[in-house]
Amino acid sequence: MTKDTRNSAALSRRGFMGAGAAAAFAATSIAERASAQGRDRLVFALSSYPPSLRPWANTGTAAGTAKCQFLRGLLSYGPKGEIRGELAESWSSDSPTTWTVRLREGARFHDGEALTPDAVRRSFELMQDEKSTASLRGALGALIDRIEAPDARSVRFQLKKPSATFVYMLASWHAPMISPRSNEANPVGAGPYRIADVERGTRIDFDAFDGYWNRGLPRTKKLRMAAYADENLRVAALDAGDVDIIEYVPWQSYDSIERNAKLAMDVVDGPFMYLNFNCVQGPFTNAKLRQAVAYAIRREDVVKAAFFGRGSAMNGLPFPKGSEFRDEATANHWRTDLDLARKFLAEGGQPNGFSCKLLSTAQYGMHKDTAEVVQQSLAAIGIRVELVLPDWATRVAVGNRGQYDFGVMGSAGDFNDPDSMAQFLDGSQTPNYTRSHGYNNPKVNELFEQGRAELDVARRKAIYREMEKLALEDAALVGVAWRSQAYAMRKPLTGFANLPGFLSFYSGLTLENVTMG
Repeated sequence: MTKDTRNSAALSRRGFMGAGAAAAFAATSIAERASAQGRDRLVFALSSYPPSLRPWANTGTAAGTAKCQFLRGLLSYGPKGEIRGELAESWSSDSPTTWTVRLREGARFHDGEALTPDAVRRSFELMQDEKSTASLRGALGALIDRIEAPDARSVRFQLKKPSATFVYMLASWHAPMISPRSNEANPVGAGPYRIADVERGTRIDFDAFDGYWNRGLPRTKKLRMAAYADENLRVAALDAGDVDIIEYVPWQSYDSIERNAKLAMDVVDGPFMYLNFNCVQGPFTNAKLRQAVAYAIRREDVVKAAFFGRGSAMNGLPFPKGSEFRDEATANHWRTDLDLARKFLAEGGQPNGFSCKLLSTAQYGMHKDTAEVVQQSLAAIGIRVELVLPDWATRVAVGNRGQYDFGVMGSAGDFNDPDSMAQFLDGSQTPNYTRSHGYNNPKVNELFEQGRAELDVARRKAIYREMEKLALEDAALVGVAWRSQAYAMRKPLTGFANLPGFLSFYSGLTLENVTMG
C-alpha cells in the first residue's frame, strides 16, 4: 500500500522496520506515552505487524484488527456477537434469493465520496474480479447473480440460489466497502478512523474520522497500533503503561494478569489449533498418512504446553461447543491411539515411518509449542519431523504458495455457523494458507453448497453430518486443541468487548467504543 493523500496514509515514508524496531519503540515510548495521558489517544499492541492492508485479503488477525479501524462493510457485529447494521442501516430477505439493504443517509468515505449503490456495486465487482486477492472471491462469485439499485439509498442483491449464510458474508471483515476513487492496493474506507501515519514493521497511527456515520464515535481522537511480536514484551508494555490494551495474551501470563490490580482480562473460548497438509506433493498426498498423524497427536499435551491448561483437546472438526450442529460422538473421533496410528502408517505404505517438515512460526508461542508437541508425538510412531519456524509474514507467504509438507495453524471460523468451515475445507474457494494446499473433494464442496442454500435447520444438520463424515475420512483438517483467547487492558479502560466464540478475532470492531475513564 503506497501513500495516498486522500487517505492520509504515509505508508512508504520510512521503509520497513522489523521486530527489533518494535522493541526499541517499546523501550523509548514511555515519555511520549505519558504526554498523551489526556486520554485522547488509545494504544493497542498488535501481536505482529500486518503483512498487508489489502481490504479483502485474509492476512491474519492482526491485519484484520488494523483494517477494521479504517474499513467497514455493510454489516458487522455488536459486542455480544449479534449482526448489526454498519454502512447499511437495515437489511431484509425479500425472497429466498433476494436481499435488500438500505444504506445509511450521509455515510461517506474518508475522501468525501458518498456511499452510494454504485460504490457498493463497484466494491463487490472488485471482490469478484478474477485478479482479486479477496478471500470471499469464489464464494461471492458463485452466489451473486446481479446487484441492482432500486433507489438512491438501496442495494438489492439477486442471488443465483437461496442462501442461509449471505448475511454473514455482508458482515465479514473481508468484505468492506471502498471509495470509488480508490483501489484494492490503496483502499479508502469509511471506518471510524483514517490512517494518519505508518512506520512499516512498527506502528500504524490513526486519527478519528469526523465524517463517521455513527456520531460520537470513535471515543478517542487518536489510535496507535504498535507491533509487539514478542509476547513477553507485549505484557510488559501493558504493565508499564506503554500500551492500553493487548491482543493474544500469552497463556502463561493469565494468572499474573488476573492477580494484577491495575489490569483486567476478557477471555472467551472459540479459536482453535489444527494441522493442514500439502495434498499436491510430498508424503501427505496419502490420506492414510494424514490419519496416522491424527491418531498419534497427544492433544492434552498441547493444551498443557501451549496454553497452560487454558483450553481443551479438539478431536474432530471445529464445531463449537454448544452449537446445535455439534455431534459429541464425531467431535471425539481422533482420540490418541498409537496402534491405530501405526496401522494407518502401514496401510499408507510407510510401516517404519518417514521424514517430513512441519511449518509453523516462532513468532507466536502457541504455534511453536504446538509444533514441538506434534514433533514429539509423531516420533513415537517413527515419523521424523523437522520444524520450520519463520516469522509470521513468511509463514503466511509460504503457506499460500504450498511450500510445506504439513503445518500448524491457529484460526477460527468467520462466523458462528458450520458453513464457516468452508474456508478450511471447500476446495472450490480461493486458495489460502489456512486450508490444506490442493485439498479439493468435490463431494465436500457440494455439501457445503447444499448447506448454505438450505434454509431448514433439520435438513442443514443432516447435510453437515455427511460433510463431517467425509472430511474426517480425508483428514485434510486435523483438529488439535480448542484454546482460550484473551485481550488484556488497563483498568480505566471501558467499552471493549471480546466477542463470543469464533468471533473473538473480530473484537477490534469495539475499539471505537473504548474510553480510558
